[in-house]
Amino acid sequence: MKILLIGGTGTISSAITRQLSESEHETWLLNRGNRQQEVPSGIRQVICDINDEKKVLRQLGDTTFDCVCEFIGFLPAQVERDYRLFAGLTRQYIYISSASAYHKPVRNYIIDEGTTLANPHWQYSRDKIACEELLMRHYREEGFPVTIVRPSHTYCERSVPVGVHGLKGSWQVLKRMMEGKPVIVHGDGTTLWTMTWNEDFARGFIGLIGNPHTIGEAFQIMSDESLTWNQIYHCVADALGVEFKPYYVSSSYIAAVAPAAYDMEGNLLGDKACTVVFDCSKLKRAVPGFQARVRFEEGVRRCVAYLREHPECQVEDPEFDTWCDRLIASLEQAKQGI
Repeated sequence: MKILLIGGTGTISSAITRQLSESEHETWLLNRGNRQQEVPSGIRQVICDINDEKKVLRQLGDTTFDCVCEFIGFLPAQVERDYRLFAGLTRQYIYISSASAYHKPVRNYIIDEGTTLANPHWQYSRDKIACEELLMRHYREEGFPVTIVRPSHTYCERSVPVGVHGLKGSWQVLKRMMEGKPVIVHGDGTTLWTMTWNEDFARGFIGLIGNPHTIGEAFQIMSDESLTWNQIYHCVADALGVEFKPYYVSSSYIAAVAPAAYDMEGNLLGDKACTVVFDCSKLKRAVPGFQARVRFEEGVRRCVAYLREHPECQVEDPEFDTWCDRLIASLEQAKQGI
């Protein structure tokens, strides 16, 4: 099959690109070329800003694809652009949405593709919902061959996933751990969460490409492993070889006092603070034999090893570090005043 990936070098899509490069599929990437050194051999690259429709048309012409996969579409205008570009030129269009689009607050902790989409806490999620609705309208009214994919917390070796971090990623949280400082954990650390290694996600995703059972349908792709946030942070601490020193803070309080740029209302109240267990039986019916293979404790060890070998990934965030210290000090002071 001839497959076009819009993006192709991000956390999720890089694993898909690698696995497709090892297959017999003809794979194209359309992106700005910022990570060309990471693209496997045998992949055809179209260096272009997808928002420049005229340039895209000049470079692709009337090329047809068996599947077009959109990884960087966040707004309805962007997927409407894709519809203009690829309607009639692809047999399948796979859109990456988000599991954060599911109803918040959670009505049932078991989540499947039939769970209502509604998130008053996060604009990002509401935009994803709007994108899904637009694409499904094109499917219902004109037969546009869309497949929706909803990932949750997918990670790779470039960054250790944590619950609360600043604008520069999670390294500062790991640094606090290694320095023996407490790390902020939302709630009491007992809510359940799911982490999915990107190579596992990629195998499920590739199983949907060209699959006749997927058109007009939505699928979620996750690991079956559910961990509490305490277990998640313990796995991180064990991988670092340090003690886990949690400082528990109410999610609503974090959302109220964190800098607006951290968007803790969305990230926590609209996502990570909620206990969720994902039912992926629909995916397993469509992709027989799919099973996530990498447990989190193994994946996080790979992450820590990679970060230690790549200093360029160790991005410090002193502003976030100072904010954590201030938050902890203020709460400790409040305890003394009661």
